[in-house]
Amino acid sequence: MGKDLAEAFPAARATFQEADDVLGLALSRICWSGPEDELTRTQNAQPAILVHSAAVWRVLEAERPVAPALAAGHSLGEFSAYFCAGSFDFADAVRTVRRRGELMYEAGTRRPGTMTAVLGLEDAPAAKTCTEASARTGATVVPANYNSPGQLVVSGDVEAVRAAEALLTEAGARRVVPLNVSGAFHSPLMEPAVEGLSEALAATNFHELAFPVVSNVTAEAVSGADDARELLLRQLTSPVRWADSVRVMRQANIGAFVEIGPGNVLSGLLRRIDRAASARALGTVEELTAYLRQEG
Repeated sequence: MGKDLAEAFPAARATFQEADDVLGLALSRICWSGPEDELTRTQNAQPAILVHSAAVWRVLEAERPVAPALAAGHSLGEFSAYFCAGSFDFADAVRTVRRRGELMYEAGTRRPGTMTAVLGLEDAPAAKTCTEASARTGATVVPANYNSPGQLVVSGDVEAVRAAEALLTEAGARRVVPLNVSGAFHSPLMEPAVEGLSEALAATNFHELAFPVVSNVTAEAVSGADDARELLLRQLTSPVRWADSVRVMRQANIGAFVEIGPGNVLSGLLRRIDRAASARALGTVEELTAYLRQEG
């Protein structure tokens, strides 16, 4: 993860090294060599994703600067978006995201939960089914990620999520896919992590943004430092309104999107939300090199 970038671009290599120094942890080794189960632990995966995105951004800044009109990030990626917008510096971003991962892992240990992807069912009946499953079990299950039309993720107590899976299938879902996660993210089960993340965000220096970031919580553009801090905290227990966030950007006449994380999942979701929008992933050396070489 990101090794090819570090080998090809000095700016990317320096970014991974800086992250190692900030954390006092060989995060680069975990990214590049694994083992996979260590990389996918949320306390490692979250800073790893942020560092990868920051590495791509810094390569662009060094070799082909871009001036986004808007930015957005899905869940953890929203921290990457705020970093790119200059809301906080890299060291603060890495420390805060690492702490966020630790707190979310601890919350998942204190109150175990899970998540399930739901395919082929619209938002309203899925949300209604969550309410029914919660009532039947006396536990909690809620929509957590509104990813695209006909694709969302539910999150909550294991018992309630399992009940919801059966009800979602009965309601017409084409498929339900249990996810391998360490907790019920973006649900009330993350409440134990709120105090700690609030302290971490309070200790982070936030600056005014160079360009707006569309919030996961509100699906509205954010420009102020205080709003950014508040919404990143609320995001912990709130659903990610990704489809609405994309629609807001499209309504602002954004036609071309660039994805700088380690993959192309958001580019795929974009095409499901709005086929007229174009997206380009730049997470690998091949993708990034081709972009840097193109004219215009």
